[in-house]
Amino acid sequence: GLTAYAGLFEVGKAKKGEKVFVSAASGSVGHLVGQFAKLHGCYVVGSAGSKAKVELLKEKLGFDDAFNYKDATDLRATLKKYFPDGIDVYFDNVGGEMLEAAIDNMNAFGRVAVCGVISEYTGTGRRAAPNMVDVIYKRLTIRGFLANDFMPVFPEFISKACEHMGSGKMVSIEDISVGLDSIPSAFVDLFTGGNVGKKIVQIAQE
Repeated sequence: GLTAYAGLFEVGKAKKGEKVFVSAASGSVGHLVGQFAKLHGCYVVGSAGSKAKVELLKEKLGFDDAFNYKDATDLRATLKKYFPDGIDVYFDNVGGEMLEAAIDNMNAFGRVAVCGVISEYTGTGRRAAPNMVDVIYKRLTIRGFLANDFMPVFPEFISKACEHMGSGKMVSIEDISVGLDSIPSAFVDLFTGGNVGKKIVQIAQE
């Protein structure tokens, strides 16, 4: 939760009315980023890896739109379709070709909050090579971060999250596996898109 909040507001510096793109938007961080952005008055589009996840983003989490990146043969053109006026903030959980496509569609003075590079963690994906001419001429800010960089923001995050969840304006999704035996498969799910929301392994009833 703190990763989503600090990444969007402290790193991405999202403002009301801006256009926000979230990759891996149905994951533990992404599904919260999109909701925070919507509640802040932003236009939000997310990418996910299945039709069911796309429907979840639009129908339950309130994203303005979403798409299945596996169906996108040209990510640059896909993002242009969803952001005809450009992207102001990109919350990056993916890296690779998605980052390249987002940079291509960023507006001047856009901000990229680099939270993760799931496409590169396993070593099988091509590493990102964004167009650095775009970075310069669009005066983009690309910043990696960790949640513990922003512990002073934690009380503010907790206050806002409790307020939104208490009023029913925001939901936190948990994907729970039960038992020690489920740990290996639960871990693999994190790298293969098998989880929806925060992956948790329940060890015992108490």
